[in-house]
Amino acid sequence: MTLQDILAGAIARLDAAGLAYGHGTINARDEAAWLVLWQLGLPLDGDLDEMAETPVSEDDALAVAELITRRIETRQPAAYLTHEAWLQGVSFYVDQRAIVPRSFIAELIADGGFDAWLSEDTHQVLDLCTGNGSLAVLAALAWPDVQVTGADLSPDALAVARINVDRHGLQDRIALIESDGLAQCPGPWDLVLCNPPYVNAQSMNALPAEYRAEPELALAGGTDGMDFVRALLRDLPARLNPHGVLVLEIGNERAHFEAAFPQLEAVWLPTSAGEDQVLLLSFEALSALNASAAPQP
Repeated sequence: MTLQDILAGAIARLDAAGLAYGHGTINARDEAAWLVLWQLGLPLDGDLDEMAETPVSEDDALAVAELITRRIETRQPAAYLTHEAWLQGVSFYVDQRAIVPRSFIAELIADGGFDAWLSEDTHQVLDLCTGNGSLAVLAALAWPDVQVTGADLSPDALAVARINVDRHGLQDRIALIESDGLAQCPGPWDLVLCNPPYVNAQSMNALPAEYRAEPELALAGGTDGMDFVRALLRDLPARLNPHGVLVLEIGNERAHFEAAFPQLEAVWLPTSAGEDQVLLLSFEALSALNASAAPQP
């Protein structure tokens, strides 16, 4: 039995099971490749064509089959089964205490997508809603001169983030704190990264099992998805330096975002998913928003 045989069987089983993807893969073929290569201890970035005739023992084939069965029967994201997720080529530990990292902010960090708004004065970075700490780690790796704080309401998520900070040897540059929004994050900050809970109530009710396996606290954003975002935009100006910026991910909720903040001057940042997933807000834009919302004498 060869790797090609094992992979073909795994693809067929996943495809027939009607699973949902989006936690690092987008289809049955990619998911099968990830799970099979991981179980066999083969490089995840290896050339499948070159490895096609690699022999697979009966015991290893059985282990792969059992892993595929777990994926189908539990409907858990593959990353929860392997305890590993990748962002921009960097490996992160993950389990069910934190959502599977998949933020488009990661690619913007790697590609310099908002470097034009940073400067030599950018020293204090906040990763709000840090989850498993992946964006905090990527920020520290991308900008060696900054200090990063990862904040989250969930002690469980912070425990996962601690594993990743320690794994990458960044204990001296990344602090982790428990905070309800900005409550324990006085700043002042030069850059705030935030991938908050933003899924609206209707979408939450329609989520497939793979997404319901993740902590609801990290996903649900209220009726229109903007509950956390409203508090963030209200409270951030007092905690942001005048040259500071917020990079905010709102996923597929642009319509709800613009309905909630119709006068806000946002810069939409292009990502591989388009120009409606991540936006940038300057100190001036946030201050103007809050000034317009203040009661008039």
